[in-house]
Order: sequence, then structure tokens, then C-alpha cells
Amino acid sequence: MRHNQPLLRLLALLLLAALPRLASAQRVLLRADPATDTIPGRYGPNRAFYQHLYLGYTAVTGAAAGPGAKLRYPQSAELFAGLRNKWRVTGSTAVGLDARFAYLRYQLQQNSTKQVPNSQLHYRESLNLTQLQLEPFARLSFGRRGNVVGNYLDVSAWGGWALASNHSYEDRPGQGQGTRTLVREVRPAYLRRWNWGLSTRLGAGRYALLARYRLADTFSASAPAAYPELPRWLLGLEVGIF
Repeated sequence: MRHNQPLLRLLALLLLAALPRLASAQRVLLRADPATDTIPGRYGPNRAFYQHLYLGYTAVTGAAAGPGAKLRYPQSAELFAGLRNKWRVTGSTAVGLDARFAYLRYQLQQNSTKQVPNSQLHYRESLNLTQLQLEPFARLSFGRRGNVVGNYLDVSAWGGWALASNHSYEDRPGQGQGTRTLVREVRPAYLRRWNWGLSTRLGAGRYALLARYRLADTFSASAPAAYPELPRWLLGLEVGIF
């Protein structure tokens, strides 16, 4: 046992000398960037999953399908805000799902040919829908890029339900001694509550040009047959928030 004591002391001294180096090596590992020496992160603009807010404006474009419903431009438009979820499939392709609130206004011209919703003339008049919409999409990305949104083309289909709808008008001067009269007719039966259509986006970073086409008719089966279909196209700009 006595012959082993010098060897044990030597081993103890070597262990004490090695401890600071082991502690130092451990501190270096703790300071390292996990993204470079472990599994890469899966969340990001060009990674497995990404989520961000967006908002935008689209103008109603075109004319009604017949006389009696001329619109005012650019007052006839849709404002929207939503949440986008995107899953990467390959390096250049992805799929996603949007959920958004959209406020659509058709502001009617006041003239002698007006038929929607009636022939009565007002100072200002509009048909308004506040909708909850869902939109699945497929994305093709192109051009050189890193972990950024980059340049892309989306194609999609959308559907929406009108949380609220109304026919509003303003008369000047107002009834009685008022300077103006404001009237809002809530949930008129002639406005369809469900809408759906197709859409496409051409984007670069946070900005995108947007075109939507509505397949569903504006008016329900209870609307008078004389009502012409309102314009189906919406064209505008979208801005991502990220």
C-alpha cells in the first residue's frame, strides 16, 4: 500500500490540474451558438414553419353586370387584416393557410338608373359586409434568398362568412330639423352571407400585389331579379408584418 502512495498522489495532482481545463471547455460550449453546432431551428421565413400578421387594401374593379348598380371608386373597396401560417414543402415550394377579417364596401352612385337596393336617392349609400375568411394557398418561391420571405407567387382559394352585413345611407338635410339623417338596415335578406373565390399574390419580401376573383354571387335568392351582379374583381396591395 505504501508503494502505491506516490502513484496515488501523482494521479491526484494530475486530476487537480485537469479540472480548470475541463471547466473552461464546458464554459466555451455554453457560449457557442446552438444554431451552428446543434440541429438548425425549424421556425423562420424560409424554414419548416413560419407565421406572421398582414394587412392590406383591395379596390373593387370593373362594372356591375347590368344597369342599376353603378359604384363609386375608389370608395368601393375591401380592407383586411389577417394571420398567415406557412409550411415549407421543398426548398422552393410551400403551402399555407390564412385567417383574416375583411371589411368590404360597395358605395353606390346616386343617379336616375339606380335599382340597388331601390330607386330612392340619397346623399351617400353603401352595402357593407364584415367577413371572416379562410384561404389555403400554395407558394412557389424563386430567385436567390436565405432565411427570408424572398420573391414568391401564391395561388389560392378562399371562402368567407359575413359576420355582419348592412345597407347604410345618409340624407342631407336630415328629417325634421336635423342637418343629416343616418340609417343602417342590418342583415338585409338580399345579401348573401357566404362568399368564395380564387386569388393570387405576387410578392417580394413584405409587399405583395394581390388579385381576388369572387365566384359566389353577391345577392341571395330572395333578391329581386332586376339586381345586376356587382363587380367580382378585387385588386390591391398587401403588407406583411414581420
